[in-house]
Amino acid sequence: MVYVLLTDGFEEMEAVAPVDLLRRAGAKVVTVGIGGKTVTGSHGIPVVCDVTEESAALDSSLRMLVLPGGPGTEKLHQSAFADRAIRFAFERGLLIGAICAAPSLLGRRGLLRGLRATSYPSYLDDSPGVIAVNEPVVRDGNIITARGPGAATDFALCLVDALFGADKAQSVGKAILKT
Repeated sequence: MVYVLLTDGFEEMEAVAPVDLLRRAGAKVVTVGIGGKTVTGSHGIPVVCDVTEESAALDSSLRMLVLPGGPGTEKLHQSAFADRAIRFAFERGLLIGAICAAPSLLGRRGLLRGLRATSYPSYLDDSPGVIAVNEPVVRDGNIITARGPGAATDFALCLVDALFGADKAQSVGKAILKT
């Protein structure tokens, strides 16, 4: 199972592309509303989440956590559930994807120390020990980071690759005319 955490102010492209492409690949993707079942993206698009944080279980069925960026990232920083989910995934070596401002969720917790990562400009400035790189998408071990909305499709395909392998990512990419 894949959890995608959404809160008011999330960047729509960074959330919908991973949800869509992971589902096309066959993943069970669950959108988790932080602060309510319906959340509104940074450009006014409301999304009805599959579950709320109160009913989202952190258990052995979770294989990946995806963190979209946008102005709502600060709300994720303040969310007790988001903190538990990030720590749960990190401590178990699960796949974690973070894009735009969301890599700061990992970096400010010290979870990117010694790892290569990217983000929207300046969002890794408060990340101790990170090796910040200027690339659209970066995978270092089980952590996948991306720069911003323009990299959303490549980010999503990298998530598919990490979960299912290169052949599946190529197949999904071909189906959407990406490759």
